[in-house]
Amino acid sequence: MWWKLARVLNLTLSEGLDVLTSTDGKVDYNSEDLAKQLFEISSEQRLNILFRLQKQKSTISKIAKELHATMPEVFRNFGRLTKAGLIEKDPDSNYHLTLHGRTVCANLASLLFVKNFEKYFKNHDYGDIPEKFIQRIGVLSSAQHIKGVVKVLEVWKKIHDQAEKYIHNILAEVPYSNDIIEVVASQAKKNTKICSIFSESVIIPDARKELFDKLGFKKFIQNGIIERKMRKDVKVIVLLNEKEACIMFPTRDGDANMSEMLYSGDLQFHEWCSDYFKDCWENATAFQEGKLK
Repeated sequence: MWWKLARVLNLTLSEGLDVLTSTDGKVDYNSEDLAKQLFEISSEQRLNILFRLQKQKSTISKIAKELHATMPEVFRNFGRLTKAGLIEKDPDSNYHLTLHGRTVCANLASLLFVKNFEKYFKNHDYGDIPEKFIQRIGVLSSAQHIKGVVKVLEVWKKIHDQAEKYIHNILAEVPYSNDIIEVVASQAKKNTKICSIFSESVIIPDARKELFDKLGFKKFIQNGIIERKMRKDVKVIVLLNEKEACIMFPTRDGDANMSEMLYSGDLQFHEWCSDYFKDCWENATAFQEGKLK
């Protein structure tokens, strides 16, 4: 199982590993050394020390007090972290994270993200998200888990309604009730930029064409207020305005799932979703009305 854990950590522990090169030119890593490195961060107290030092420099005595732990116990763990190259001592007796320590802490957030949403990911997967986004997945840890189609649609309506500059979305199906479609039309009338990426197999409500004509969507498209593109398949659903975002991961069977989502107004969460949307937008193809079902 070490290779899976190393993948999540993005192999950032490789500073302390013996790097081996196989005959096919691929880089491999010494699993024994990796195990030793992981063992050094497998203590709750050592993790707490790292996370506190991630926020600011500190002394052994101060952290011992914060953790309600004995000085000898904390001193021992400071020694282990120092020996592992994760922290180092300043001349003024304060400790801080080394570059290695900062990198490990940043990537531990990915493990915490999966653990925090353990129940959710028992039935969900990352889908086809590129590796470069999985490496940053820990920034989604601030999310609120929204469960149930009704609650999901309530948040969707709120994100649309509170947009001031833009609405970006990636859709496997169009879950628009009449009130959400009317909010979208209202936003378009205010020149709120709306960019959508549809799956080629997107599911469209029967009433779409009638509402499409009634609310003047053709004019918004002609004026460039609404832009649309397509992807062959959409597994990960994203919706965001300039302040908040949500993401819906696919089920473990690979199917898009609109019944649960992760939502947040946190800056880093929003940035991740925005970057993912931009990456998908750049790699999407021209919109073809004829492919809509």
